[in-house]
Amino acid sequence: MKYLYIWLIIINIITFAVFGIDKKKAIDGKFRISELTLFVLSLLGGSLGGLIAMHIFHHKTRKWYFKFGIPLILIAWIALIARLVTQT
Repeated sequence: MKYLYIWLIIINIITFAVFGIDKKKAIDGKFRISELTLFVLSLLGGSLGGLIAMHIFHHKTRKWYFKFGIPLILIAWIALIARLVTQT
């Protein structure tokens, strides 16, 4: 369980940073990070970092699949962690 928590901290920091980098690239008109990459990072456990980044950077908040998808992924992760915690 300890390694899962460490993983979640790391992946959320990375996801937050990647969302921020993508927003900066969007502002600068540079080559962007794919939406698939942003979703994969969220699916790998970075959904909280992604959700926080969406609100702080005002990034991807107009796209319905991010607006609803990232919170749904976060809910799934919360449910998974709750299940793992209650099993031990």
